[in-house]
Amino acid sequence: MNTDVLIIGGGIAGITAAVEAAEVGKDVVLVEREHWLGGRVVQMHKYFPKLCPPVCGLEINFRRIRQNPKIKVLTGASPTKIEGDTGAYKASIIIEPRYVKGDFSELTECADKCPVEVPNRFNFGLSKVKALHIANELAYPFGYFVEKEAVNDPAMKEFAAGCDCIDLDMQPETVEVNAKSIIYATGWEPYDANKLDNLNFGKLDNVVTNMMMERMASAGGPSQGKITRPSDGNPITKAAFVQCAGSRDEKHLPYCSAICCMASLKQNRYIREQYPDAEIHIFFIDARTPGRWEDFLQEVEDDPKTIIHRGKVARIEEAENGMVTLTAENTLTAKLEQVTVDLAILATGMVPNAIKDKPHINLKQDKYGFIENIDNSGVVAAGVAASPKDVASSNEEATGAVARVMKMMGGK
Repeated sequence: MNTDVLIIGGGIAGITAAVEAAEVGKDVVLVEREHWLGGRVVQMHKYFPKLCPPVCGLEINFRRIRQNPKIKVLTGASPTKIEGDTGAYKASIIIEPRYVKGDFSELTECADKCPVEVPNRFNFGLSKVKALHIANELAYPFGYFVEKEAVNDPAMKEFAAGCDCIDLDMQPETVEVNAKSIIYATGWEPYDANKLDNLNFGKLDNVVTNMMMERMASAGGPSQGKITRPSDGNPITKAAFVQCAGSRDEKHLPYCSAICCMASLKQNRYIREQYPDAEIHIFFIDARTPGRWEDFLQEVEDDPKTIIHRGKVARIEEAENGMVTLTAENTLTAKLEQVTVDLAILATGMVPNAIKDKPHINLKQDKYGFIENIDNSGVVAAGVAASPKDVASSNEEATGAVARVMKMMGGK
């Protein structure tokens, strides 16, 4: 395959870069390791700045991709090797099989009968899903696949033997892509809250992360959009947001992820919309809501049912009836405060995927794993691959990345 721009990562930054490059006449190959596009954005209930669901932005871009013959999308795909230099790169891309064949109606019938369930990765394990399924309601491409962890399950093998539309013997294939330039938009993953021993995530059912909260509030989530206690499905009467859960901490993430404060203020609204009388506590070190976001913070502060605490939560412990107790020192009063709630939401930070999945070419990364852009290079990073940022900023940077590679190619 020969292309002008190879884009690695099919989240919001990668998608934006793909359509922007293709619509000025460049050939694009867009590579995404999952079997669907959309990255973290497609997992959200709503996102800034319009507080609209992902469909209002992603669906438009998916249509632009569908209608543009200059964009080739490879899902379930990852680079294994990249060689070359500006203007002449050669990448080896491995494509994992979906383990399915046949038409959509046959697969739908098979999926209904599939006896094997696995934890739903899209819902961060808050629910289970058939091993043969479509990832989500916005999935692009919209098609079935078998979760890789189920391929060697004896029950799945027995089921596949009697189902003509599943082939568990499919093997990965490798394609070679020759590209003039590369855009890295490999995105991020939430910081692993299991490492925060003092907050007891993974041990207390009613302690969740901010990304889990997005799925809990989503219509396609584990409770069809109804926010309830994971332990028993009961409604929320009191909730607490724990800011900087692992962030700005030398033992975990030393940096600020830029979006966590606004995400929690947004999720405060999720709860308030469903539970007008619920009591909500927010524990800040400080609120990082610059510029236009200050008005949003003020709205939350004016809510008489929302209590703002200036202090970092030191620990979360089990209380009676499945509730959890948070302890923090108020940095304004120097007194310990304790609050017992139905649900605690940890605002975990953004970790660049480029830490685990190192770029297969010599790129400069800072000490946190973010890719540093170098002038006049044929390889450009965009979105959270380059630094923590929100959706709007990721889109802006993706457009800028296209401009940079266009300049490198002489604008031709």
